[in-house]
Amino acid sequence: MRFLNRKRTDSLRPDWSTCWQSLLLLVWFCGCVTPWLPAQVASTVVTGELSPEQVLAQCEQLERDRQWSDALALYQQALRKIPNDARLTQRRSLARIHLDLERRYADSNFLHQLTRTPPKIAEGTYAEILLKIQSYYVEEPNWNDIARYGLTALKFALESPEFRDVHLQGVALDRIKDGFNALTEVLKKVSVQKRVDATWVANQSAKMLRDSIGLAEQATYMEFICGAIAVLDPYSAYLSESQYSETMSQIDGNFVGLGVELKAEKDHLTIVSVIRGGPAEQGGLQVGDQITHVDFKSVVQYGGERCADMLRGEEGSEVIVTFVRHNEAAQTLKLRRRRVEIPSIEAAEIVDQQSGIGYIRVANFQKTTVRDFDGALWTLQKQGMRSLIVDMRGNPGGLLSAAVDLADRFLGSGVIVSTKGRNPLEDFTHRAEAAGTWRMPLYVLIDENSASASEIFAAAISEQGRGTIIGTQSYGKGSVQGIFSLNVSGGGIRLTTAKFYGPRGESINQIGVKPDVEVRSAARIDYDSPWLGTEQDHALKTAIRFAQNNSGLLREAVVGK
Repeated sequence: MRFLNRKRTDSLRPDWSTCWQSLLLLVWFCGCVTPWLPAQVASTVVTGELSPEQVLAQCEQLERDRQWSDALALYQQALRKIPNDARLTQRRSLARIHLDLERRYADSNFLHQLTRTPPKIAEGTYAEILLKIQSYYVEEPNWNDIARYGLTALKFALESPEFRDVHLQGVALDRIKDGFNALTEVLKKVSVQKRVDATWVANQSAKMLRDSIGLAEQATYMEFICGAIAVLDPYSAYLSESQYSETMSQIDGNFVGLGVELKAEKDHLTIVSVIRGGPAEQGGLQVGDQITHVDFKSVVQYGGERCADMLRGEEGSEVIVTFVRHNEAAQTLKLRRRRVEIPSIEAAEIVDQQSGIGYIRVANFQKTTVRDFDGALWTLQKQGMRSLIVDMRGNPGGLLSAAVDLADRFLGSGVIVSTKGRNPLEDFTHRAEAAGTWRMPLYVLIDENSASASEIFAAAISEQGRGTIIGTQSYGKGSVQGIFSLNVSGGGIRLTTAKFYGPRGESINQIGVKPDVEVRSAARIDYDSPWLGTEQDHALKTAIRFAQNNSGLLREAVVGK
């Protein structure tokens, strides 16, 4: 995940003592590379030119195989090409409910929090979440859908062996089905038009299932919470206490974990990248290693998503990883989870000393990004920089304030980005200030995995005519999320609260930023490898050539294949 922040005040400096902040972030299943999470899973499913029927057929097979992450990625990519398709949108929400359920019940921290939450607290938490949706969500809530999806999430949970093992051991499946059917018969007569109606549905469900099958009320409320969030959009989410704490840590530029990015396969987890100095690197894990067991539990048996979540844990705790490297015999390694610093600036160097071409790669936007970027700029200037390439490829986003401040380094005036929401507090326009503006020729690299905050930066540079955008069309995520702490139970929720627009007032949502110079690389760039100057990196080579020639904008050029 990456976070994009906008405060309710005019100040752009985050103030985490306030009760809520507006954040723009990219959730894990949207298709962008998101390194450095404790156990992040990257998906590689692509839709090509598939019709909705073909997408649905492929997803049905993925869902039968319980490959919920790949199904979600496929739905999301299809909806970028076919926006607002009702069938794809509904099926995406249902797949997400399944995936969230599996992840929650593989999370020991969540289970501990759930079992110690009294029923009244759970009831109050659901009511508080609905109030926040009513107050801050970007669109007018559909309370009937919120109640219906809550009931659907509950149905999926009752069908799940993992859920029943925790809450309904010894209760016959027929009795569980009869209890749920009796509940649905009662709810058929209920009209849900207002928030209070949706609250009543959850309350009635909790009481009836408590009495009929002995289900703990807090378990029912949790499914209603997650169902309500899932129906909103792909970027809103419920955050347990541990997830909320982890989210805040990532905004600060660190997290507790192993320091790896993973790709889930049917029988293993492939390590896509390893953070320098993290427990995984220090323990000897390398890019390409295949994790087959976590704490001696097989990925084949438990699934990639669940095993990835099992790599998470408290600071100082240990996890045993079994992995295979190339064709060698399996190895077992014990690693201790600890706090790891997330690098925001991954590279800063002079790539052509004679022409004075500087290069800075920005991996994400967090609290430390602008400070580290400033340091890199001054270092490169001392080394003779006369033009600059800023690489945003694979950057999934981050703090809005960091994106605005970074764009402000190169823009002397004008609008950088504006946000608009249903709540007037979300309407805000960020403008450039003349002080501290760098005026060297600027070239920005983007690709289909540049999203959110990186798109704000690229759109501001492009629409103000400040630099040349090179690469492929960006992801196209133009919404703002808010992190809300929950007063009743702890933890929090992430809600979409606004949409953002470029300097000309145009939305990039599901459109993205179009490059001035289209460059398609011959091979996928490995974002964690030192690939500067390689023959495969056509985009970087093109930017260097432009900087050498100082050729300015060149539109509609196509380089590479």
